[in-house]
Amino acid sequence: MKYLQARTSDFHPKHNIYCILEEDYPNIEPFKDVIPFFRESRIFKALTEKHRCCESHVRTFWNATHYVEAEKEIHSAIKIKDDKNKDVDLPVKITVGDVRRVLNLQDKDEDPIIIPERLCKGFWLRMGYTGFINDKGYIKSKFCRPHKFLVHCVIHALSHRKGAYDESSDYIMSIIACLVLNRPYNISQVIFNHMLDNIKGEK
Repeated sequence: MKYLQARTSDFHPKHNIYCILEEDYPNIEPFKDVIPFFRESRIFKALTEKHRCCESHVRTFWNATHYVEAEKEIHSAIKIKDDKNKDVDLPVKITVGDVRRVLNLQDKDEDPIIIPERLCKGFWLRMGYTGFINDKGYIKSKFCRPHKFLVHCVIHALSHRKGAYDESSDYIMSIIACLVLNRPYNISQVIFNHMLDNIKGEK
């Protein structure tokens, strides 16, 4: 059985944090027009689900993680206490379907993970992007305030980035474009793929 062993357990406190999208939250007034879009989107749970996340748990999970290629599963183990208060390993298996179900992303296996570059760039120009459209990454600050907030939330909640949060990757822009244009996009597979990149130690 072929598998890949995780080689990194990098942790950053602003990585994959939840978003507070409540209209009565302080300082939310300039972004109120974006909140209804988030509430109606299929990433709302993924953006706003609140949970306690400890750095030690993250490191333990990734240090024990490997990918079983034949089963297309990520395998790991977490420590729990048994009836005698002793530490025991609890096996954990994660598939694309698990990502889809837990985050309620409502996509399908057959949905694309790549959209035409021309469509994506045209969409950003229509959103008023003022940066150089052919750069490798899109700069968050080059959008108007409400759109910048939209990109900001998706970067912090769904991106694999652990820094340089002003720059957005192509797949984050593809997620937003497909959500706004109501096009299919396999967000679950994209998240799973970046989990695999973490196992392989790729950035």
